[in-house]
Amino acid sequence: MAKITPENSSVVVRFAGDSGDGVQLLGSQFAESTALAGADFSTFPDFPAEIRAPVGTTFGVSAFQINLGARRISTAGDQPDVLVALNPAALKVNLPLLQKGALIVLNTDAFNDRNFAKAHIAADPRKTGELDDFQVIEIAISTQTLEAVKPHGLSKSDAEQCKNFWALGAILWMFGRDRDPIVQWAQKKFAKKPPEILAGNLAALDAGHAYAETAELSAEIPQFVIGEAPMEKGEYRSITGAEAISLGLAAAGELADRQIVFCGYPITPASSILHHLSRMGDLGVATFQAEDEIAACCAAIGASYGGAIGVTSSSGPGIALKTEAIGLAMATELPLVIVNSQRGGPSTGLPTKTEQSDLYQAVYGRNADAPLPVIAAAGPGDCFDAAIEATRVAIRHMTPVFLLTDGYIANAAGPWELPDMADYEPILSNAAPKPADDPVDLKKAIWDRDASSLGRPWVAPGMEGLAHRIGGLEKDIETGDISYDAKNHQAMGELRAQKVAKVADFIADQVVEQGNTKGPLVVVGWGSTHGAIWRAVQQAREQGLDVAQIHLRWLNPLPKNLGRLLADYDRVLVPEMNFGQCATLLRDKLGLDVVQLNKVSGQPFKIVEVLNAIRENYPGAQQAAE
Repeated sequence: MAKITPENSSVVVRFAGDSGDGVQLLGSQFAESTALAGADFSTFPDFPAEIRAPVGTTFGVSAFQINLGARRISTAGDQPDVLVALNPAALKVNLPLLQKGALIVLNTDAFNDRNFAKAHIAADPRKTGELDDFQVIEIAISTQTLEAVKPHGLSKSDAEQCKNFWALGAILWMFGRDRDPIVQWAQKKFAKKPPEILAGNLAALDAGHAYAETAELSAEIPQFVIGEAPMEKGEYRSITGAEAISLGLAAAGELADRQIVFCGYPITPASSILHHLSRMGDLGVATFQAEDEIAACCAAIGASYGGAIGVTSSSGPGIALKTEAIGLAMATELPLVIVNSQRGGPSTGLPTKTEQSDLYQAVYGRNADAPLPVIAAAGPGDCFDAAIEATRVAIRHMTPVFLLTDGYIANAAGPWELPDMADYEPILSNAAPKPADDPVDLKKAIWDRDASSLGRPWVAPGMEGLAHRIGGLEKDIETGDISYDAKNHQAMGELRAQKVAKVADFIADQVVEQGNTKGPLVVVGWGSTHGAIWRAVQQAREQGLDVAQIHLRWLNPLPKNLGRLLADYDRVLVPEMNFGQCATLLRDKLGLDVVQLNKVSGQPFKIVEVLNAIRENYPGAQQAAE
C-alpha cells in the first residue's frame, strides 16, 4: 500500500472525460468528502469552451483537479499524482501534465479504434510505450457500471451516465473517504427524478468502492493515507468564489440593513453569481435578469437611486458594455458594486479559461477622467470579505466600486471557516439631511459631502421634503444643478479623484505576508496568483533565498505605505496572468521599476513557474550562472 505521510505531503488528483460524463460532479463531491475528512484542499475545474462538443474529441474534454493534504494547500497543484481518464481524448489532453511515476486509471471500455480516431490518436497508447513511465490501472469502468445498475432497470444511456459515481466510489476507497455524505447529497440531488435513477447511481457508487477494495488485495490499486490539516478550530465548509461572493453580498445587505438588488445578464464565468443569489430571497436579496448588459447596469443604478444596494456583475466583454452606465453611477454619486469575473480575451476570447485580463479596464477604462475604487479577491474564501468591503466602500463614499475576481477563483473551491457575523462592523450610510424651506439650502444639503469620505447623503425618492433631480450631465458642485461652468467642471473632476483617494484613509497599511520588510527581492501579486506565489516564496525561503511576498488587495487606491515599503527592496517581481497590467499600474502610481512575469494561457500559474522566476531574478543569480 502506497502511504503518504500526513505530516508533510499532499496528493494532486485530476479527473477527466467528456463534458457529459459528470466529471465536475465527480470532482466536486470528492472535494466535499475531503473537506469533511479535515484535509486542506484547493480545486481547479477546467471546462471546455464548447457547450456540447462531439463526444470523444479533445476539445470536448472536461477536467477537475484537486490538491489535498495534511498541510496548508495554496493551489490546485502543479502536476497530478493521480489521473482518472474516462476516454482516450482525456488521456491525450492530460498526459503532458503528469509527472513521471504518476498513477493513471483508464476506462478501458472507451479505448477502441473509433474513439482513437475521434481524438486523432494513431495507435493505442497502452501499446506504444507512451505510458511506460507511469503506473497504469486498466478498469472496464463502463462495463462494471452497467453490471452494477442492471437490477434497477435503467436504460443503457441512463446506466452509462452512472459511471462517474462508480469512479467516485473507487476514489473514495483509495483515499479512505466515507460514502454516507455522498449518499445523503445524492438523495437530495435526485429527489425529483424517478427512483431508479437514485438507486442506480448509489449502486454504482457502492460497486466502485467494492471493486477498489477487492482489487487492492492483489495490489492493483494503492490506498493513500491523508491526515487532517493543521487548521484553526472552527466550523468549515467547501466554498467556491462565486458562492462566497454571493454570501458576502447577502451579508453586506444585512450589515447595512438594506436590500441587495442584483441585476445581471448571463455570461461565462460570471453567471454563477446570479444563480446563487437567485436562491437567497430569504436573505433579503432580489435578483433581476435583464435583456442585456447595459440594462442590467442601469437597473442596478436605479435600485441604488431607490435606496437599495445595487449590484451588477459580468466578465470583460459585458463590463465594456456597462461602461457608460458605470460613468452615470459615478456622476450621480450613487453606490454600485460591480463584480468582474475576468476571463481570457480580447473580445469573446476564452470564455471558460482564466486570466487577469481587466485591471486596465477597471482602473482606466471609462471615458474622461473617471477614477473608481478597485479591490481584488485573493481566493475563493476571500471573496466573502471582499464583497463586504466593496459594499462598505461603495456606501461610505457613494461611488461605484469594482470587485475583481476571475474564472479560476469563481469556479475553484477550498475550505472556508464560517464567520461570526458579530465580528463585522455595521455598514453605515451617510444620513439623509433634514428638509429645508429654502430650495437652495435643500439642494446644498443633498450634495453636502462628508469631509472624511466625500460621500454625499443617500437620498431616495419618497423621502419627504427631499425631492431632487440628478443625471449624467455635469452638475454644480454645491447645488447639483446642471452646470457648464469651466471652473465648476474642474472642481468636480478634482472631487471625483479625491473621493477615490480618500478610500486610502480607511484601508489598512500594506503588510508583508512572508519574509522581511526589506531585502534583495519581493514578489508582488494580486488576485488569484496568491496561492502559487505563497508556495513558491515559501519554497525559495526554505532554500535559503531572502525573498518576501506582498499581495495587493486594493489596486485603486493603492495602500498609502506601499511605495515606501517596496522602495526597501532591491528588486520587485510581479507575476500576473496578463502582459503586465499591474506592473504598469505600479510604474504609473509609484514610479517603480519592476520585473514582469507574465502568462496568458488560460491556465493559472504553476508554483514552479514562479519559483524559477524567483531564482532567475534573485540579485546575483545571473553572475552566479555565468
